Amino acid sequence: MIYDVAVVGAGVIGSLTARELSRYNIKVALVEKCNDMAMGTSKANSAIVHAGFDAKPGTLKAKLNVEGTALMPSLCETLHVPFKPVGSLVVAFSDEEMDTVKELLDRGNANNVPGLEIYDKAKLKAEEPSISDEAKGALWAPSAGIVCPYELTIAAAENAVINGTEFIRNFEVKAIDFDGEVFTISNGTDTIKAKYIINAAGVYCDEIAALIGDNSIHTTPRKGEYMLCDKSIGSLAKHTIFQCPSKMGKGILVTPTVDGNLLLGPSALDIEDKEDVTTTADTLAEILEIAKKSVPVLTTREVITSFAGLRAHCDKDDFIIEKSEKNAQFINVAGIESPGLSSAPAIALYVKDIVMAEIKAEEKADFNPTREEPVRFRHMSNEERKALIEKNPAYGRIICRCETITEGEIIDAIKAPAGARDVDGVKRRTRAGMGRCQGGFCGSKVVELLAQELGVEINEITKFGGNSKILYERTK
Repeated sequence: MIYDVAVVGAGVIGSLTARELSRYNIKVALVEKCNDMAMGTSKANSAIVHAGFDAKPGTLKAKLNVEGTALMPSLCETLHVPFKPVGSLVVAFSDEEMDTVKELLDRGNANNVPGLEIYDKAKLKAEEPSISDEAKGALWAPSAGIVCPYELTIAAAENAVINGTEFIRNFEVKAIDFDGEVFTISNGTDTIKAKYIINAAGVYCDEIAALIGDNSIHTTPRKGEYMLCDKSIGSLAKHTIFQCPSKMGKGILVTPTVDGNLLLGPSALDIEDKEDVTTTADTLAEILEIAKKSVPVLTTREVITSFAGLRAHCDKDDFIIEKSEKNAQFINVAGIESPGLSSAPAIALYVKDIVMAEIKAEEKADFNPTREEPVRFRHMSNEERKALIEKNPAYGRIICRCETITEGEIIDAIKAPAGARDVDGVKRRTRAGMGRCQGGFCGSKVVELLAQELGVEINEITKFGGNSKILYERTK
């Protein structure tokens, strides 16, 4: 088979782009080197839908951030993805920082960000009672929100598959040849043929581009470490609370998540290793100390886990979304760092327009823009739960006590289009293992259910694909 388009990279950008392309009568492949989608930046970021006041006016970042943020609520509603329009605050702790806040207001107005307002100390404290007494004021951005980035990625990929896209897992692109019309993409063993390639490979965009001789992109992994706190202190921040930004990014934030936790971070450190997502005690301690400048009552007592993600920082301080100078059938979508998640819906449309201007196919009459809403047992009333259990007793068996996740939900996640194939895949789709005990209770049962539903031996189940096996052999 020759695909019309191969999208390389199943993060939020690649998955939403594949979904937009699946509207048309063309053959699309979504190609991912890992065992699942959302395995890179899309599973480890701040989950913020930024208002758009930070980006330099006139850049793609500014344009696509504001457009993407406007699209996000309806997109999430269509795909049944959690989204909360909580708004954001950039807090100033000095007169000099208040000047920075005013500059951000001017920049936001130039970017057409709606509803921006400067709060004085009294209004800030009224909005966020836990904010530090040292705060002088803040920039309020009501269009900002929070979303679950990996759920959005999964939903987009599932919807693309429902509409005919082929999701190809565990295919690490190692070589690309071009015969003048068609690309041959190889992982060293198998090949995929496609007329167009969309390079949405995140921190690996430069290496994928180099396979066609395009050395115009240089990606630096910028590591950000985070601390996730228990839901018991989720009320300490009603809105996303930023401090004034620096040249390395938007700084340490304190924000609620769509699931009621509290998130602190990220740090910002440029590194070389594109797989280094380790955390360090020193960096996490620094994050907490800086976060306490905004919310002084924070402690380590309620921290339930820490993690790190890598941002794809490019030398050009803007998104790179264009045809390669080496081959017009190869489209680079590179340097998608913050506000990449916020911009993702608009980026997908932007890339779709580039591709479809060349292919000129008709839209499908039967395109389905949504997906079946996942069962979320934890959010149901007792009456709804009773009716569901009567239809399927599997929903009456709680597997994850911390998050109230049922056996039925886990089986649904495995059987879904492009469904879970490993423990972390179940975790991202259902939240089983994301609670206070971090899978200590439910982990073994999730492994059993994966083996059962996939029809494999239990020692073949992995945490996140590859050689990350949970069990290596049976004991006697």
